[in-house]
Amino acid sequence: GDGFDHNYVLDTGGRLEEAAACVYHPPSGRTMEVYTPKPGLQLYTGNYLSDQRIGRGSVPFCKHGALCLETQFYPDSPNKPAFPSPLLLPGQVYSHATIYKFSIRD
Repeated sequence: GDGFDHNYVLDTGGRLEEAAACVYHPPSGRTMEVYTPKPGLQLYTGNYLSDQRIGRGSVPFCKHGALCLETQFYPDSPNKPAFPSPLLLPGQVYSHATIYKFSIRD
């Protein structure tokens, strides 16, 4: 394909103590960890970014020059009884926390 736009099934069991994903950039040592109670994680790799758009410092964007890690339920969950349900009924309260932890490796 032309980049990633995929939903991954997480095996963390919804525990915030366990990282759902970790991204590491070896040249800089930058690391990002994602913690979530959600059952899925969408990976998107900037498939539609274009050097026609200019970013900070007058640097053009480039295709696949970024990524997103979006915590969520599985696609089409409302129509799949076997999937975890995203349904929120009247009177119910929605509460969700996703933690993005940034650090530098030596």
